[in-house]
Amino acid sequence: MLATRQLSFSYQDEPVLQNLTMDFSHHAVTGLLGANGCGKSTLFMNLSGILRPQQGEVLWQDQPIGYGKAQLRALRQRVTTVFQDPEQQIFYTDIDSDIAFSLRNLGIDEALIAQRVERALALVDAHEFRHKPIQHLSHGQKKRVAIAGALVMEAEYLLLDEPTAGLDPSGRQHMIAIIERIVAEGKRVIISSHDIDLIYNVCDYLYVLSHGKLVCAGETAEVFLQHEQLQAAGLVQPWLVKIHSELGLPLCKTEEQLFALLRQRNN
Repeated sequence: MLATRQLSFSYQDEPVLQNLTMDFSHHAVTGLLGANGCGKSTLFMNLSGILRPQQGEVLWQDQPIGYGKAQLRALRQRVTTVFQDPEQQIFYTDIDSDIAFSLRNLGIDEALIAQRVERALALVDAHEFRHKPIQHLSHGQKKRVAIAGALVMEAEYLLLDEPTAGLDPSGRQHMIAIIERIVAEGKRVIISSHDIDLIYNVCDYLYVLSHGKLVCAGETAEVFLQHEQLQAAGLVQPWLVKIHSELGLPLCKTEEQLFALLRQRNN
């Protein structure tokens, strides 16, 4: 399990995260939602051991994580973060070498590396551009390479920071499909995003943060129906929830469900 218990973190005595108790082990896709500066990225860095809380703790497999070099290396093989900017995680000019980088650092057998790289390329649908120099890739393609580099570790948890930021509608749909494939592999995904419709579409459970405090948590649809609490956190409802609230139509999870409902009513 991956969880936090009464976790607090400050930058230069400025509280960023305050007394957060969360459990990420019960749902396939968990969302972290909040306005700018609410602490989502800082929480990710605490979960992966990049930052250490001043109070409380991060729990991994029911035990507080350790901050020794070997302990953090072991944790990051199981809990892997993909940052918003893929350039932070790309080190080579060719895709295969970049994806294999972490495995070679661990001394993994080359035959196994090749198998894992192929599998990761398939999960992010990158075979079509795998032979292009990385500097010639689009922003969305670089995001997919960064995710593939995380997937080769075969981590149990994948932390995605703003996965759809900077993507066009086609790239956004590609990202949703990638998340769905990752979940189908049995992995847990935690998404931090300002993309409210993405969170609504793909997340099973949601934590809402405001000024570093947990203000709301629950099943995703249930949370998004709490209009006043969302407003207080500087957030709005997804458009599908607005249609439900304003028009009294059944609550749909995807636009495909809504269109099917409307076609059925018109027949």
